[in-house]
Amino acid sequence: MQPSVVSNVDDPALVEMRRSQFVKAAGELFARKGYHKTTIREITQGAGLSTGLIYSYVRSKEDVLFLVLENVLTSYLHEIPLALENADGPVERFCATVRAYCRVIGDKPHATLLAYRETKSLNPEYQAVIKRMELETNRLIIDRIEECLAAGYFRPVNIELLTYRIVLLAHGWALKAWRLQQFVTLEDYIEEGLDLFLNALMTPAGWSHYQQPERRTGTK
Repeated sequence: MQPSVVSNVDDPALVEMRRSQFVKAAGELFARKGYHKTTIREITQGAGLSTGLIYSYVRSKEDVLFLVLENVLTSYLHEIPLALENADGPVERFCATVRAYCRVIGDKPHATLLAYRETKSLNPEYQAVIKRMELETNRLIIDRIEECLAAGYFRPVNIELLTYRIVLLAHGWALKAWRLQQFVTLEDYIEEGLDLFLNALMTPAGWSHYQQPERRTGTK
């Protein structure tokens, strides 16, 4: 059975609201001070709530860390399907997926860095959930790659490896944004990355199908 964060409150809507407050405050504090140096008291103060209240919604600071990391992965599961609603054609859907994935990272860069640094601080059961959710979000990318391959628009490729190259493109923004944002916007970073992937992957049939938008450049 998948482990879950225990709450003493029976109202799901209230639990979601309070936990979102804790997650927002904790994410900012963990990014600034580090997970181990941040106290539960600081998290509750940052959320504008009393210290004792948090224990009605979580058992420990580890639970809060899990919820912060889970929030990032849940964002992929929400934002990528939304991005696909107006995308027609396999290549367009692939591009929409990559853009949405990268934009989640752009919106939550500190949480992405936190995942790299502190997933190891979770117990094995929570780590297993985070890994399962990662594979679930990867599936959203894999489905788009397979769709392009089935249509003959991409050349044969190692799908799992390509998926992680895309994941690393997105994570690269969080890892090196301190430098990248000095000479390129997030949107230009995404389009440059897509340009590289498409030129490496597309078949003549793919190019015939796909009308590539004018590529922006943010270099100075």
